[in-house]
Amino acid sequence: MMKKILIVDDEPNIVMTLEYAFKKQDFEVFIARDGSEALQILQNNTPDVVLLDIMMPNVDGYQTLEYIKKQNGLKHTKVVFLTAKNKASDIEKGLKLGADKYLSKPFSVKKIVSEILELLD
Repeated sequence: MMKKILIVDDEPNIVMTLEYAFKKQDFEVFIARDGSEALQILQNNTPDVVLLDIMMPNVDGYQTLEYIKKQNGLKHTKVVFLTAKNKASDIEKGLKLGADKYLSKPFSVKKIVSEILELLD
């Protein structure tokens, strides 16, 4: 069964790079450019993992995570923050809200892919 990932980021280069990397790993990839787009996608899809930026227009990553955690149909969906917000207080807040992992930008695509694959094993 093909794994599904939702990549949520407002930076087009990051989205394209990650989309390419995960398609090479045989993932079905969904793309959202902000939290509100992510919420629309999540109404009709259940990804295995959501790779989520925090600082985005409209609905931020924290609000998106809170929505995911309230949805019964998404309770098995893993959430990984990928963000430039890397102060200890940011990381603590993200993990306290229920993120499964917290990864910082700038990042290595290879490391992101391996972290996601490990999380889904």
